[in-house]
Amino acid sequence: MSGIDAVALLVAAYGRGYFPMGDTSRRGPLAWLSPPMRGVIPLTEAEGFHVPRRLAKRLRASPFEIVSDEDFGAVIRGCAQPRVDEPETWIDDSIVALYEEMARRGLAHSVEARLGPERRLVGGLYGVHLGGAFFAESKFSRPEEGGTDASKACLVHLVRHLRRQGFVLLDVQFWTPHLSQFGCEEIPRAEYLSRLERALAVEASWGRFEARAEERIRGPRSAGR
Repeated sequence: MSGIDAVALLVAAYGRGYFPMGDTSRRGPLAWLSPPMRGVIPLTEAEGFHVPRRLAKRLRASPFEIVSDEDFGAVIRGCAQPRVDEPETWIDDSIVALYEEMARRGLAHSVEARLGPERRLVGGLYGVHLGGAFFAESKFSRPEEGGTDASKACLVHLVRHLRRQGFVLLDVQFWTPHLSQFGCEEIPRAEYLSRLERALAVEASWGRFEARAEERIRGPRSAGR
């Protein structure tokens, strides 16, 4: 992206329904994807968002301190670390620098799970904010440090924050079995672009992030995990 404003290019791409993805070998060129089916997570229970029962029970015990934007760089670097389900990642130093610049401009945000009196970062996620849309990019957790379910907790609190702030679209790029437990659905590109257009017209600020203990975390009424 040399010679141009990389942030402006990234914003324009997201606004047109594209997102960047690199070769996981980190040697290939950056690609711009707009898949025929797009994964989105509903922002209200009426629309289909739900918290799995086991996770809801765990989160009611408030195992983590959930905050936002305390250390965006640490979160994206955590997402870049290899893990069992993704031994390779496309998030290299240039991508880290680009999204850190997005964060400095208020166009990207992190949600972080911290643990213990030393407030260890044990999980988190990050994404891009444009209008009333949030484009979730990546997440991570460190179960070996007590961070089991940390990224899931961040997602739950992200949804609640977006709902409070008036966001209308949470884009997660692709449907996965993991995300389906939260009500993630696949929609055709044309429908996604229509929702995106409406979302970009919404003036939603990130505002003050609060993981409110008084907000009840509910699981599905029916039996399930």
